[in-house]
Amino acid sequence: MNIWEVILAFVVVVLMLVALLANVLVLMCFLYSADIRKQVPGLFILNLTFCNLLMTVSNMPLTLAGIIYKSQPGGDQICHIVGFLETFLTTNSMLSMAALSIDRWIAVVFPLSYHSKMRYRDAALILSYTWLHSVSFPIVAASLSWVGFHHLYASCTLYNKRPEERTQFVIFTGVFHTLSFLLSLVVLCFTYLKVLKVARFHCKRIDVITMQTLVLLVDIHPSVRERCLEEQKRRRQRATKKISTFIGTFILCFAPYVITRLVELSSVVHINSHWGIISKCLAYSKVVSDPFVYSLLRHQYKKTWKDIINKILKRSSINSSALTNESHNRNILPLNE
Repeated sequence: MNIWEVILAFVVVVLMLVALLANVLVLMCFLYSADIRKQVPGLFILNLTFCNLLMTVSNMPLTLAGIIYKSQPGGDQICHIVGFLETFLTTNSMLSMAALSIDRWIAVVFPLSYHSKMRYRDAALILSYTWLHSVSFPIVAASLSWVGFHHLYASCTLYNKRPEERTQFVIFTGVFHTLSFLLSLVVLCFTYLKVLKVARFHCKRIDVITMQTLVLLVDIHPSVRERCLEEQKRRRQRATKKISTFIGTFILCFAPYVITRLVELSSVVHINSHWGIISKCLAYSKVVSDPFVYSLLRHQYKKTWKDIINKILKRSSINSSALTNESHNRNILPLNE
């Protein structure tokens, strides 16, 4: 292994560990908090977490082995299963993010009718569609034997070894990425830009009220006035930062890999193997960022995992104090006897 391969292997190990820890923490919060389970978006986040965890324990280890040994890890059957899962889980994750953006769009743009438009039954129907959509492409690929170990990405994924089927594989790959990556990106941009428009409109209304109040309060202290203006600025930037994070992480993580897969279909352009693995690592990094972007940095999840940690620490402190008292009593008893 050269220095680049050692670095890439180290990156995959770090991504695996952080992704496993973060997604398990999201799952613990979901199981611990009844309030999170009652919310409709919790179903989409649970589905996204399930996909991320399965990707972490199935695909990432085989990619790590592929980088280290530079060959297919395990037999053909294992590689076919993992390649099937990679296609299914990646598509399912993208569509889950699109479903979360639709939920936010309905909640912000149609707040009065949200509970009638987005019920558990509606969320279950959306999830059923995402599963049906996601599983259809790997089934077709597996039936046509278009799943195998790809040396460019050091992983088991969509791969065609037969030159006579190149045209069919190119069409399939184009349709697959159009109906997974591009469709999800269009939905994300449309819904979140609508949310941003509403958020800016409300910010303007609040700014007008704030400025009118500051004009009326002549005797207000300059420091208070400055704090009000700073809060105005932060309020305007908050929605933009969140939406930029949602769309930006999606593009940053998935776009290099998808573009590489499409460019690879052209026999004219040569792609460096190191870049192929880097683009794959960027796609894996979405598994790491999702728990923080959609869950752990939100107030409700922060409160929940802090409660879990406090409960664990409290229980351990109670157990340690009980053991201390027990040992103390054992030391005193012989003296009393």
